[in-house]
Amino acid sequence: MATPEFQLPFESVRGLLLELARERDLEPLLQLAVGRLVEQPEVALARIWLIREGDICESCPRRAECAQFIPCLHLVVSAGQSLVDPDADWTRINGDFCRFPIGQRKVGRVASTADAVCAEDISSDASWILRPEWAEREGILGFGGQPLIHHGEVLGVLGAFVRGSFCGEALGSLRMLADHIAAAIANARAFEENARLRKQLELENEYLRDELNDVQAFGEILGVSAAIREVEEQVEQVAPTDASVLILGESGTGKELVAREIHQRSDRSAQPMIRVNCASVPKELYESEFFGHVKGAFTGAVKDRVGRFAAADGGTLFLDEVGEIPLELQSKLLRVLQEGQYERVGDDRTRTVDVRVVAATNRDLAVEVKEGRFREDLYYRLNVFPIEVPPLRKRSDDIPLLAKHFLERGAQKLKREASLSSENAAQLKGYDWPGNVRELQNVIERALITSKGGRLRFHLPGSEPAAPAPSFTPAAEGPAASGDEVLTDAAIREIERANLLAALNRADWKIYGTGGAAELLGLRPTTVSSRIQRLGLERPGGR
Repeated sequence: MATPEFQLPFESVRGLLLELARERDLEPLLQLAVGRLVEQPEVALARIWLIREGDICESCPRRAECAQFIPCLHLVVSAGQSLVDPDADWTRINGDFCRFPIGQRKVGRVASTADAVCAEDISSDASWILRPEWAEREGILGFGGQPLIHHGEVLGVLGAFVRGSFCGEALGSLRMLADHIAAAIANARAFEENARLRKQLELENEYLRDELNDVQAFGEILGVSAAIREVEEQVEQVAPTDASVLILGESGTGKELVAREIHQRSDRSAQPMIRVNCASVPKELYESEFFGHVKGAFTGAVKDRVGRFAAADGGTLFLDEVGEIPLELQSKLLRVLQEGQYERVGDDRTRTVDVRVVAATNRDLAVEVKEGRFREDLYYRLNVFPIEVPPLRKRSDDIPLLAKHFLERGAQKLKREASLSSENAAQLKGYDWPGNVRELQNVIERALITSKGGRLRFHLPGSEPAAPAPSFTPAAEGPAASGDEVLTDAAIREIERANLLAALNRADWKIYGTGGAAELLGLRPTTVSSRIQRLGLERPGGR
């Protein structure tokens, strides 16, 4: 008796191709392909393997057949129906055939040769199947396998076990289907990559907007005090030159703003000012961050990268928290400052750059030099023209002006209205401001959020508040508990954010130990760390 030949109806193939063309997500696309195939009564099992890097090499069922841990075929989708065991799950993708070494067995050879294979009768050739008793029990006679090829690249293998012989027209129909699946896979991956890049771009834009907001939040250099006027005079003196500038001052005083003013008033203002937060660069990536690298220079260097010096060519490089640069890299930094020359990581070519360096630190670099943590020659190279930005407590006459500025900006951002009374101004001027200008901004915004009827109430640690301060415990007499006003969830989150920032600024962003933000808040350090991550807070550099 002749073996029945499996046929894949043209109408079924055409309908599936139209559905595949409409699907953009990879996983639903693959499920659709095998799901429609097994709707044909003769198709017992349909599977798709895709070529990916080895991932379960130690526990892989095919480990004995794999000469080395290399890319292999990963079973990514499976569908079918058992005749003898209706409860059998043929959608599993973690069984004995979840991986195939490329070139091994029939499926692996399809991937290595890019040639189709088919069997008219599996039972006559045991090499086709590892479990012939399974095929016999399920009435499976034929197998067809087609490579998934897109633009000459094999992406994977489409395989089908059928209850009939698999040759002739059926193999041709499977080829047509495989070509469209491969194209659909490539398109889905392109859509995924585009979505990933779009998301990355959105995050980068958000980061840049936040940076811009941070810069704009301080506005211009505001103040009428003698201390701030001295800073402005120094900026006017040094800006037109190419001299290196070292900006000194406590955290939160506005050192980056001073650096931007120097750049904007210089002859380099038409070129970029590139900022590097030296405290946030991993130690092993400093050289790449500053000078760039070439593809293959180290693990993860998948393409050439331009460093910050090259990006700032013709402009200004702002080295924020410069005291954090590792001692072993300082000699290379000194060379580029003295000679204007450097090499990318992994590259022998010497490059020339024209960059003005402005550095900032809240450390005493002279002490760092004495204790051997900072090179003396680099210190003198950076310290050509030092500018010390005064802490807010030494420019108390500027506090009402700054507070008014932050109040106007905060009211616009938070959609609140309030005015600064003389009592408010007196309270602000009487506070010590360990967090400096940044802390003042946070206090103003927090007061705006909790204000009622346009009246501002400040809660300043160690200072007598102008009115009962809102608490964050459920039993507190906060605004929502008073019965006069119900805060939105967004407002509550703003309060939480402002309170956390206030604690971080007071602790100079120290979380653990005595005087840390966790101690101030009465929370575990791990809780504070998780909240910082959840709220997306980052320590601004050196202001």
